[in-house]
Amino acid sequence: MRFLFASALCSATVFGSVLFAQPVNTPVMPANQVDGIAAVIGKEIVLHSEVYQQKEALDREFAQSGQTPPSLCAVFSEMVVEKLLLHHAEIDSVVVSDAEVDDAIARRIEQLAYQIGSQKKLEEYYKKSILEIKEDLRPLMKNQMTAQRMQSTLTEKVELTPKDVADFVKQIQADSLPLINAEVEYAQLCIKPRVSTASKEEAIDRLKSLKARIERGSSFASMAILYSEDPGSNKAGGEYKGIKRGQFVKEFEAIAFNLKPGEVSDPFETEYGFHICQVQTKRGEELDMRHILIKPRVEEADVERAANTLDSLRSALVSGTIAWRDAVARFSDDKPTSANGGIAMNPNTADTKWDLADLNADLLVQLDQVDSTGLSPVALYREPDGTMLFRVVKRINRTEPHRANLGQDFTKLKALAENQKRNDVFKKWIKDKGTSTYIRIDPVFQNCPLPL
Repeated sequence: MRFLFASALCSATVFGSVLFAQPVNTPVMPANQVDGIAAVIGKEIVLHSEVYQQKEALDREFAQSGQTPPSLCAVFSEMVVEKLLLHHAEIDSVVVSDAEVDDAIARRIEQLAYQIGSQKKLEEYYKKSILEIKEDLRPLMKNQMTAQRMQSTLTEKVELTPKDVADFVKQIQADSLPLINAEVEYAQLCIKPRVSTASKEEAIDRLKSLKARIERGSSFASMAILYSEDPGSNKAGGEYKGIKRGQFVKEFEAIAFNLKPGEVSDPFETEYGFHICQVQTKRGEELDMRHILIKPRVEEADVERAANTLDSLRSALVSGTIAWRDAVARFSDDKPTSANGGIAMNPNTADTKWDLADLNADLLVQLDQVDSTGLSPVALYREPDGTMLFRVVKRINRTEPHRANLGQDFTKLKALAENQKRNDVFKKWIKDKGTSTYIRIDPVFQNCPLPL
């Protein structure tokens, strides 16, 4: 049963295209098979049951996305290579700490709970408590992270010079170079409406009233379902389980980790709004807790004031009264870009270029409205969490669709070249260690082509 969590909770494919070659003769999953050892790799083993259960889990996952799942041989091959990495990780003293595993599990649980709706729904789906899911996931996550770290140690020194990248490009036929869609580089200056003192006091008063009702016997969970404005937890009665330090903002943790079980906090403020919380259980430095979030209401006057502020800043920018970087550093409420001249970094590529297809419609409209001043008009937009901001966009550069070339796309081509080099290094390591490590493959999988 434990490998049913491997694809759904962990990242199923660790080693990418190195392993997913399709064999000529693929073994068939038996309807009933007595469990046994499918492979021995040094001190590590792969069981038949693990291979078949992993294959079943991947089949379900890929079916949901409409994709073709990897073959049984591909699954087996990947598990063999993971065990090879684990065997040599022990020899080379490559380890992943329990704290790192705990953090990775917590992030994965939080992500899954958000996707499925709540932690409660996640428990219902797996018919297990969050703690049980975590314990089932722990050995899988530890093995995967250890294998990934071992692989990283093999390829971490891969570094290419501009000449290496140019040589890599020369080896590729011109019509085989990747097509690059239209891209844009932009910067932004954002102003958030300031919530009035009266609105903050109203939020605090509402939370005080809810606290009083809870202390008179009302259910905290019921109050959270009815009144909390945290979409990640309100349907689950405001509940978060297995919380460790570092997972929430410091203001929240300063209150939560100092409460006694059953105690309800006074209202307190974070960047998300005002909260009350209640600790259910404590296990050392780990908490199960509930909270209620109330966001102070933004009044029409607050919105108008923010719009006028940004209008004035835009006028000052156009007239040259203030420089763009100075305006962003002093006034922008967008933390990720305010220290970088407002330039938006693409998190998927660690580059300043954005494929137009990756930008939302509102931003595309603003970019199209950039006039001769180099700036867009002031426009209202909402972040994914519902936060309201006004924004002025500065278009830095735009490129039209084209075939990749060193002049425009060096960063992308360097990444491709480095990835190819890492693949080559890893394949060579697998071949070398496959020869020097004791490996025994069960006859059932003998026809599977392994990268050894």
